[in-house]
Parts: sequence; C-alpha cells; structure tokens
Amino acid sequence: MTAGIARASWQALGTSVELVLSDSSALAQARAIVERQLDEIDRACSRFREDSELTRVNACAGRTVRVDPLLIEAIEVALRAAELTGGDVDPTVGAALELAGYDRDWQLLERPDSEFSDTAPRVIATVRSGWEAVELDRDRATLRIPVGVKLDLGATAKAWAADRSSRAVHDATGCGVLVSLGGDISTAGPSPAPGWRIHVTDDHRSAPDAPGQTISIAAGGIATSSTTVRRWRHDGRTMHHIIDPSTGGPVVDVWRTVSVAAIDCVDANIAATAAIVRGSRAPEWLAGLRLPARLVGRDGDVLTVGSWPREGEAL
Repeated sequence: MTAGIARASWQALGTSVELVLSDSSALAQARAIVERQLDEIDRACSRFREDSELTRVNACAGRTVRVDPLLIEAIEVALRAAELTGGDVDPTVGAALELAGYDRDWQLLERPDSEFSDTAPRVIATVRSGWEAVELDRDRATLRIPVGVKLDLGATAKAWAADRSSRAVHDATGCGVLVSLGGDISTAGPSPAPGWRIHVTDDHRSAPDAPGQTISIAAGGIATSSTTVRRWRHDGRTMHHIIDPSTGGPVVDVWRTVSVAAIDCVDANIAATAAIVRGSRAPEWLAGLRLPARLVGRDGDVLTVGSWPREGEAL
C-alpha cells in the first residue's frame, strides 16, 4: 500500500461510503467534509424523508414552488441525464418505483429468496416519461412538476454526491481523494503512483476476492449499475430499482451489471444506467460515445467496450 494512504468507511444515503485519502493527516477533516456534504444532499434529495425538500416538491405537484439551490442543482443533473439518454434515465419515475414496492428505504424492503426471479418483473405501471414536462427556473428558483408525477433522483444523486464530495475534499485539503458511494467512484487531485486500485464487481459490498476485475485509474470516475443488488419481493415477484420509462416497470434484464469509466462519476453513472435500460443496444451505443465499459450478462459472460483494461491494467 502506498505510504500515507488513509481510509474511512461508514453508512450514509442508504448505502456504504468509502473515503480514501493520499495524506493520512487530513483524514479527519476530509471525513467531516464528506459527512456534511452527504447530510445536506440527503435533506434536499431523499424520497424517504418526510422533512426533505424533494418530499415537499412531490407533495406540491401541479403547483409552482420555490426550491433551494442544492435541489436545483440535483434536478439539473437529473434532467441533463434524461436529455443525454433520450429519456432512458428519467427522474419522473418516482410513482413507478412506488408501484413496484420501492416506497421506503431499500434496507426495509423484503429480500428475495434468490438473486434472480424465475420470471421477469411484469409491467406494473402505466407511468410514462415526463421529464420534459418538468419546469425548472434557476433564475427564479422555482420548480413545477405535473400532477401525478413524483420525482426520484436515485439514478443520479449518488454519483453527483460522490463528485461533489471528492471535489470539496480536494479543494479543502489539496490531497488526492477517492470517494465511493455504493460503488460509484469519484476521484479528485493527484492519485497514488500506481493509480487508484478499484475492484469492479456486481455488488460493492463484496470482499476484494469476489468475482470481478481489479483495475486502476489515475483520474475521473467509475460507476456501476446493477439489477442484482437492490432487489426485493413485491406482490409475490422479485423487483429491482432500474425502471424502464417506456413501460413504467423494472427493466427486463439483459445485463446484470454495467460499469463505465468517464470524466466524472455523474457521466459514468448516466451511461451505466442507460446501458442497463437499453439492453442489447448498449454496447454499440457506448462504443459510439467512446466510453470504456464492462458489461456482465445475465449468465455471467463479460463483454468489454472501448479501452476498458484487462485485469490489473490501468485505464
């Protein structure tokens, strides 16, 4: 391990947080910065907190309401994701997620008996993509969503939080920093000499020797979207959290896991989530964007796109 490297890990935003710093003397300060960032984002963007600003916005559907700058930024990120993906990553799927049973923190949901269900999740909602109907005015700090629409920022907020946190730590300490939120990874500042070593796998909670691939990156972000981790039982079926906006139901699995590297974690996450939704069309789409990617099929077969490295190599 590189001299001076320090680590801390804890739970926040309903997932695991890992902080890695190139200077151990700044670890306490860096952790305090990340904790503050995540707390502010949770208060603004959580769909499961009664006191969050997002909950207030969803309750006021059909009316124009004033919103704070942090939520404006989060919604701008989500709307940009929708625009870049032609609506495949859509923040207006909150009602569809609730109808699929994702109406409370994932840790409180009933776990499935096995990793995959015997049958694909049926379409359980008729909610259609509505991101273009979201009216956001940054200058006036106002937002209006249509009646019947509920925003969910889960597809982008975690990666955005990782990027904000890594930048804030680097700005305050000058250190090289890696922040991982549930396996979505953002880096800022100088990396250790061999690069930041990352084990890419289906489940970010897995041990370092779990099936997957170890690579290293010098900068940027890596995000992994998967239908294998956040799964639960609802109405006798196994559901997952990635919604296909064209049907309003959970995506029918083609790829169990997609990992993408990009200039930051947000862009990596947008591409990874859209790839899950696009299914068999994803490899060609990712190649056209020149984004290095690793796609794992339902049967476990691995397909790499672009300059994604071999085991142990640097990206």
